[in-house]
Amino acid sequence: MTGTIPLAPDGRRRPRAALAMQPGTAAALLNARSLDALSQVCDLAPPPVLDDFTTDRARAVLADTELLVTGWGCPPIDAAALASAPRLRAVVHTAGSVRGHITDACWERGIEVSSAAAANALPVAEYTVAMILLSGKRALERAHSYRSERGRDDSLTTSPALGNYGRTVGILSASLIGRRVIELLRPYDLRVLLHDPYVSGAEAAELGVRPVGLGELFAQSDVVSVHTPLLPATRGLVSRELLMSMRPDGVLLNTARGAVVDQDALVDVLRLGRIRAVLDVTDPDRLPPGHPLWECENALITPHLAGSQGNEWQRLVDLAVGEAERWAAGDGFAHPVRRERLAFLA
Repeated sequence: MTGTIPLAPDGRRRPRAALAMQPGTAAALLNARSLDALSQVCDLAPPPVLDDFTTDRARAVLADTELLVTGWGCPPIDAAALASAPRLRAVVHTAGSVRGHITDACWERGIEVSSAAAANALPVAEYTVAMILLSGKRALERAHSYRSERGRDDSLTTSPALGNYGRTVGILSASLIGRRVIELLRPYDLRVLLHDPYVSGAEAAELGVRPVGLGELFAQSDVVSVHTPLLPATRGLVSRELLMSMRPDGVLLNTARGAVVDQDALVDVLRLGRIRAVLDVTDPDRLPPGHPLWECENALITPHLAGSQGNEWQRLVDLAVGEAERWAAGDGFAHPVRRERLAFLA
């Protein structure tokens, strides 16, 4: 991989690039159109993708690589990998979190890092808004009742607690996803509260939400939507006390990480019938068949489907291609990951 540096169609220099991820990830994410788009802006190493940086082929590829396009299953880019990649200057990740493969050695070298977290935030936010609205109408429970009883309830006698007009939604953390949820909720007649100790009152006003303490968020919201990353300080953050303080028939919606919630306490509170839950994540992520959450009829458990799947993966790849193009042109990343922000990221 030496010799004349190839040029893009517009005459710009194309950096040497390689793909580093599990082969299954590459097969799912990178179709012919995506590979062609990457090849237009990068001199892309031929397949197979790199999923082990210790092989002779990987070392040969890395020797000339300036830009790594990574995905799920990328090995850690540690000091040993970097020793084989003396020219590496940037990493574009086709998924969200970079914690699994970007090491301190990358930051110490000054490698630039980009992530497609912003693209992945959209389907999670869409799922969240859909579940907020469906839970307000008790759509899933009523559909189940309709199917089993073959009879409809009388809309004139439904509880005044049913519906979405004037409901209060609490957002726990103004993360990328949390902010997108706030944005998508604006057209609806909802009151939105926010708890995030890192968001000022002025910034909350710009977001169009009312900042509140953690206790008030749970006590005053009809739905609490969890968007905080799992960090040492947030493990078990949603405690038994907070769950018990929720409004009767309140809804806990979690698309973040299962361990942010005290799951044993959640099971107990659900068994009391006080609240409902919509859980796209649990702890562990795949619940064992005998876990008591399965027996809670007031919990809707979905198989971690809120994030990008199916045709939504194309959005991640399109963002990554755009980032590679920007970097190759010397314009820098539009979605950089900063080392100093890692403590606040999932």
